[in-house]
Amino acid sequence: MTPLTPRHRKRPKSNPQNPNSLNPNYNSPISNSISSSSTLTSLLSQIEPPPNFIPSKSDLFKLAVVVVIATAVAAVCNFIAAALHRTPIPFCDSDAAEFDYFVSDSCEPCPSNGRCYNGQLECIQGYRKYGKLCIEDGDIYEIAKKISEQTKDHLCKEYAHYICDGTGAIWVSMDDLKNMLDGYKLAKGSPMDDARYMYIMERAMDDIYELVDARTADDGIKEFKCPDILVESYKPVACRARQWIAHHFLVLTFSCALLAVCTLTLVRIRRRYYLTKRAEHLYHQVCDILEDNALMSKSEIGREPWLVASRLRDHLLSTKERRDPHLWKKVEELVELDSRVDCYPNLVKGESKVVWEWQVEGSLSSSGKKVGSSYRVSGAPTKNLSDKKQQSVEITLDYNELRQMS
Repeated sequence: MTPLTPRHRKRPKSNPQNPNSLNPNYNSPISNSISSSSTLTSLLSQIEPPPNFIPSKSDLFKLAVVVVIATAVAAVCNFIAAALHRTPIPFCDSDAAEFDYFVSDSCEPCPSNGRCYNGQLECIQGYRKYGKLCIEDGDIYEIAKKISEQTKDHLCKEYAHYICDGTGAIWVSMDDLKNMLDGYKLAKGSPMDDARYMYIMERAMDDIYELVDARTADDGIKEFKCPDILVESYKPVACRARQWIAHHFLVLTFSCALLAVCTLTLVRIRRRYYLTKRAEHLYHQVCDILEDNALMSKSEIGREPWLVASRLRDHLLSTKERRDPHLWKKVEELVELDSRVDCYPNLVKGESKVVWEWQVEGSLSSSGKKVGSSYRVSGAPTKNLSDKKQQSVEITLDYNELRQMS
């Protein structure tokens, strides 16, 4: 038996160009991996998802809105549930020490103007509960304010009557004031408990102390008075006028006297001006009448060249002007100063009369020169007598009337 000898396999010849590739039937690891990856890619390409598999931007926005709304609803529901099931914290008792308020977390401090007992809050008189606070009652405040204003008006009217007529009172005692306040409760007519009424009176008295003056009398009773600065507005108009006149009596007397003097002076100046203008106007009329009478006496036989002064006065002056002796006296003074007119007494029908006679002729005639216009009582021009013919006719008529009177 021949010994066993291993068989020797023939090693395949390697490729001189590529030593790793021994033969075409040899599969290397690298080639296997490449083939497997290509196979996986081909498989994935066969199972690619559809185009609508990934959500769009609008779908994502809608999803976010739904999530936000759901979160908000959950938070609100949680808050409402916690508020409904939460037990309110009680108030600390009013008689507890202030230090206990800050140490204890199981109670809240009792608010001002309130009383707390067994965790409950009760507001004092004049205040009402508002949440966890005690605020002032508006109705009580208005009633107290109205009472204090009425009391102030009453005190000021009493003081004003005392100053004007002496019938009122300056100081009002506390008893009288309380009686007046008690009368308000009866006048109110609405039901009001005693505690509420007493608090209103206390508030009203506090306001009264701020509005009016107060003092303590010798007998220890409180008295009240309207302030002097306010009493002036409560005085009647007639009283104010009397007091103002009494206070300014000297000034008013001097002013009235000065006004009277000025008025009389103006009246006298105006009257003197009126008399002067009116006397000048009458003087010119007298000269014209005398001149025409002198001219006509030469042409008519038996006609006197003079005229009686008193008859001229009665002819030219009105009834009202005859009562003023100063007017015709000024006319006589002007005639006496005129050298063209001769004044002398003459016997007329057995009586001695003062007569006036015109002594000048020709160029010294006053007709149409001195009377250029007629004047009113105040001296303003009213009628133009420039027409010489019309003036002559009027003077002739005046002369004829005077002759008939003679």
